[in-house]
Amino acid sequence: MSACVPTRAPEPTRTERMHQPPSPPPPSTPPRRFRVAGADVSASIAVFLIALPLSLGIALATGAPLQAGLVAAAVGGLVAGRLGGSPLQVSGPAAGLTVVTADLIQRYGWRTTCAITVLAGLAQLGLGCVRVARTALAVSPAVVHGMLAGIGVTIAVAQVHIVLGGTPESSVLDNLRALPAQLAGLDPAAVSMSVLTLTLLLAWPRIPGRAGRVLRKMPAALVAVSGATLTASLAGLVLPKVDLPSWRSHALAGLPEGPALGVAAAVLTVTLVCSVQSLLGAVAVDKLVATRPELLAQRASASGAATRVGRSDLNRELLGQGAANVVSGVLGGLPVAGVAVRSSANVQAGAVSRNSTMLHGVFVVVAALLMVPILELIPLASLAALVMAVGIQMVSLHHIRTVTRHREVLVYAVTTLGVVFLGVLEGVLLGVAVAVTVALNRLARTRITYEERHDETGGVHYVHVRGQLTFLAVPRLSRTLHLVPQGADVVLELDGSFMDHGAYESLHHWQSTHTAQGGTVEVTGRAGTRIAEPADASDCRCRPWTPWRNHQCEVPESTQGRGETANAPGGASGTAGSPGPSDSSRSSGSVGVAEPRGHQLARGISAFQRNTAPLVRGELARLAREGQQPSQLFLTCADSRLVTSMITSSGPGDLFVVRNVGNLVPRPGEESGDDSVAAAIEYAVDVLKVRSITLCGHSGCGAMQALLSMEPDGARTPLRRWLRHGLPSLARMAATDRPWARLAGRAPADTVEQLCLTNVVQQLEHLRAHESVARALREGALELHGMYFHVGEAQAYLLTGAEDGDAVFDHVRAAGLPA
Repeated sequence: MSACVPTRAPEPTRTERMHQPPSPPPPSTPPRRFRVAGADVSASIAVFLIALPLSLGIALATGAPLQAGLVAAAVGGLVAGRLGGSPLQVSGPAAGLTVVTADLIQRYGWRTTCAITVLAGLAQLGLGCVRVARTALAVSPAVVHGMLAGIGVTIAVAQVHIVLGGTPESSVLDNLRALPAQLAGLDPAAVSMSVLTLTLLLAWPRIPGRAGRVLRKMPAALVAVSGATLTASLAGLVLPKVDLPSWRSHALAGLPEGPALGVAAAVLTVTLVCSVQSLLGAVAVDKLVATRPELLAQRASASGAATRVGRSDLNRELLGQGAANVVSGVLGGLPVAGVAVRSSANVQAGAVSRNSTMLHGVFVVVAALLMVPILELIPLASLAALVMAVGIQMVSLHHIRTVTRHREVLVYAVTTLGVVFLGVLEGVLLGVAVAVTVALNRLARTRITYEERHDETGGVHYVHVRGQLTFLAVPRLSRTLHLVPQGADVVLELDGSFMDHGAYESLHHWQSTHTAQGGTVEVTGRAGTRIAEPADASDCRCRPWTPWRNHQCEVPESTQGRGETANAPGGASGTAGSPGPSDSSRSSGSVGVAEPRGHQLARGISAFQRNTAPLVRGELARLAREGQQPSQLFLTCADSRLVTSMITSSGPGDLFVVRNVGNLVPRPGEESGDDSVAAAIEYAVDVLKVRSITLCGHSGCGAMQALLSMEPDGARTPLRRWLRHGLPSLARMAATDRPWARLAGRAPADTVEQLCLTNVVQQLEHLRAHESVARALREGALELHGMYFHVGEAQAYLLTGAEDGDAVFDHVRAAGLPA
């Protein structure tokens, strides 16, 4: 039986499927204490192949012994992987710590740097014990991204010298000053290996076709370093290569040496960078898993149990990272933190538990002990090119656009420049100071504007107050309000969440005076509340930003005797609290007076311009500049009760919507086909590159009712000609060899609802027959979803399950999707 499944969690009174605990094994059979899923093994190999060259490259960039990178990778996998609170996050030497570690080695030497790593680990353990992990998330993202960008710039500038065959200096300015001389004396062999590494690194993920899908399973970093190593060995190039001294001579941690204040600042810096990067990485892994629901189902099936990896425990993750840093520092390894590249690869490779992270650590230990002769063939220039590419990628254009959109580019720029020219700790402190200053400025800043608008009913004066209204803004507010002529109609828009007593007294006094002089004052805000009722009692009682009430507004008794009705025609739906036409039309369509439709439309547009346009103008301006980039094609019925933005919680630019009577998709290639729907599908898939298509039916569909009652010999009207595309759905429901679609937990209420559900399944088959859709499905670039919306219950259902002959659609929870 196929089933459409509700997207919300089941009610507490519903009966849920119970999983009985497994029976204990017989006494003669020893219990299995450790079992590794095949998905974990394959994921750990993929992560190991990425971690090995990156660990060596990061160790090279810091100036530490190269074994230190391998020690940190192994400890990060085994210790942090076992004890951490984010099971799928992979820890090890991180590029974000490169600049900090390199500076510590230059100042205090390697053994003291190891001791600082141990102390930083102990500090992390203390922070984890007092459970302050979530406090780190209070740091402005602009500061974090600026810190990573500054570290990336520092890494890239330093590695350029090794790429050219030289040696980097101790600071960014020194590296920039020495760059002309380095370019004059570059090493052709080193440059050629670096260029080859970068070429492979960039081209490998872009290999097209079926061969590319197979080859891309091998990590680009491993392919790039292996290609350069093989080329250098076959060509007999003489250039610096990896040198791994005997493990017997590996330097371990010693007692810290140096000024106490400097060592304390170093410990603070390492603790801050390691903790913030690891905790943000754990949150990012949670988001990555949440966007890949099939991984949850894969985990349950791979582990053979119903358990799944839940959200990260950030305090436990901090404890795990602290323990890993203590062990890594004692063993002479680099500082350890969560690494985004390896964690992302771990999730994408299908890891189902923390065993994947731990196995990758085991593989690193084996490589460090048995693969030394192979590792010593790697050219240093190739590792430097790899790390330089990582540093460049840390300056993310996506992050720059994000902070620009949120008006935090100043915080980002100051943090980045501070890290580059002053140091990580100094840059972060500068960024935090600027972020706090910007936040205080926004809280204290109030923008007050005044304009007069004219329409057919006369002039209305608008005073718009944007920001928090405190006593500091009273002088400017008073000057603006005195620009309003006596007896005028005024709309005072308060777009803020706070008004202190001084501002309220001033505003209330002016309002009383203006009203006494014959004027009207309408005070509105984002919440739709008004300080005073409008003077004209015949005005609509609906407020913007309140739940839609289907035009059922209270009409004064004085107007009831004039043939006016409280309910205007229409059955549209709206969404509370989201800007859009539905919100703005509340105050227009709610008028009880039976006025011409053109006047209702004009009033609705006017309300939109007043209430909603100021809230969405910035976002629409961005969409106008950048063009539409929707993530989903949403094909649904033209029924007025279906508001796509409401039931999908989407906004402008999110959905490419196609609506028709009955949410029908004509089959392609037929004489009776419909080019308008096919053209929209082709445009969405081939031009807009949408990643998913949702076909949504609904209860009480008039098209399905008409299809059931349609006479075979009736007149060939346009509606009948269109509804012939729904005849396959009618035939599918009548077939006895196919299971019927049903709602989870109950059978369809009647034949109409049964046909509405069947039509969703049938039209999805029509959709798969379109060439552009079929091609995108084969390439794995597109997903199809079925959806059913019950209007009376305000309940959405998702169609889930396999596409085999049984057509069995399980409950969301049973299928592994989040309920």
